[in-house]
Amino acid sequence: MMVNSLSTKTWRDKYRSAQIEQALKAALVAEKVCIVDNSPLYTISSPYLTAISTTVQALAGTYTPAAITTSTDTLTVADEVVAATHIFDFESTMANFDLFYTATQGITNSMVTAIDKWVLNELCEGGTGTLDTPVGGFMAPANVVTILANIISQCAGYADTMNGYYVIVENSDLVGIITSEAGSGFSFADSALNNGFVKSMLGVDIYCVRDGTFVDAAATTASGTKTWTNAGHRVGGVKKVTTYASPRGLKFEEKMRTGYTGMEIVGIGYIGFKQWTPTTLLTIDITVK
Repeated sequence: MMVNSLSTKTWRDKYRSAQIEQALKAALVAEKVCIVDNSPLYTISSPYLTAISTTVQALAGTYTPAAITTSTDTLTVADEVVAATHIFDFESTMANFDLFYTATQGITNSMVTAIDKWVLNELCEGGTGTLDTPVGGFMAPANVVTILANIISQCAGYADTMNGYYVIVENSDLVGIITSEAGSGFSFADSALNNGFVKSMLGVDIYCVRDGTFVDAAATTASGTKTWTNAGHRVGGVKKVTTYASPRGLKFEEKMRTGYTGMEIVGIGYIGFKQWTPTTLLTIDITVK
């Protein structure tokens, strides 16, 4: 009698999930602190007036009109983000999972991470508020409350602070922040000790990105047309006083490629950023000492 002798790999494998395991994804922050505009426009204009002064005087019934000037403030979309790959026909035919779906997911993750880094570095470059941390920066627990208090102090008293305060740090900074939280008062310390990292302190929302997010770059594949000098810097201030544009969000194309089986997958997006002039003081470039 003939008996088949089959390899165990002939049978279907059971996968832990339906898709290929994705690489670790970075947390995204830009949309939490900026206004996002997805309108399909090349420019977004926001004209503003020069400040008008009010005079308090003895009763006289006379006044002197002041001249005012309207200035143009414009966000221009001048950069694009592109990520692409090619899946051969034999790869998609003999795969146990949807390679096109998985590749699109991977491209999306890569693009939104690149956009987030681009926007955060533009945010750091755009503000005119400045703050030097005490020596040791955020990694010294004793510095954390002082840094947050200085952020509040620089921005307090303006109506825009109703949007809320924030600071964006890198993951290595959390050593000092968590230690500071664990030693700050009874209720707050208990929360930090029982639940771990508390994402708001003194009313300042704390956002964490990966080390290496804030960088020096000039017309690179990370910065596009922009120049950054942000290595060793962080950023904080008031939320929603800046805008980043992403016209129509991300788009995807599948196309045939001469001489190759299968399909090429391309992800495309367009980005622009503006720190609006009247609120530049509300975005603080923090230099870590």
